[in-house]
Amino acid sequence: MPKIMIIEDDPAIREELGLLLENEGYRTAAVADFSDVPGQIQGAAPDLILMDLGLPGRDGMSLCVDIRKASRTPIIFVTSWDSASDELRALSLGGDDYITKPYNIPVLLARIRAVLRRVGGQAESDTLEAGELKLHLTRGTASAGEKSVELTRNELKILAYLMGNPGQIVPRADLIDALWDSQIYIDDNTLSVNITRLRSKLEEIGLPGFIKTRRGMGYQL
Repeated sequence: MPKIMIIEDDPAIREELGLLLENEGYRTAAVADFSDVPGQIQGAAPDLILMDLGLPGRDGMSLCVDIRKASRTPIIFVTSWDSASDELRALSLGGDDYITKPYNIPVLLARIRAVLRRVGGQAESDTLEAGELKLHLTRGTASAGEKSVELTRNELKILAYLMGNPGQIVPRADLIDALWDSQIYIDDNTLSVNITRLRSKLEEIGLPGFIKTRRGMGYQL
């Protein structure tokens, strides 16, 4: 399996990413000493790099420039820097993808697979599938047969999370935690509004009732 290097200064996030990737079958390496990151990358020879931007000593953009002088190893930035200008600059300096925290786990894994397929010479695909439904992550659309509909960012995250847990009952609290990372910034009513809009869009493409409500428990595909 491919080897993924994690360059993240928060130990908790670093450990979380490591466990997540290893559970998916990837080999991992992590940077804990940031004095010579390019040297550690050269020694580890990863197939892909997950890198934060806010790092001690030098930020991820500066490191990306140095890495690109010696290597074409794909880099996915995973960062809390969420401005469009930061994303544009990071990608223009040689980044292959850009994901903001708090990240959605199914989306992150799909982006990793897409980048690895692309550099491996295979056709790029970052599509999640469940029955007739296809979720196109980078395009932000959902489709079934010949019909397609655009999704908002929150609708995309909700559907990706549910599709990442097929057949399972996903509690409302889990969705709130996964999407917004803190219940301080979101309430039950806002989640309900997003679910209602998402159901309406799925109905437009011929999938009425695709998201089921399990009363008192949560949602299920």
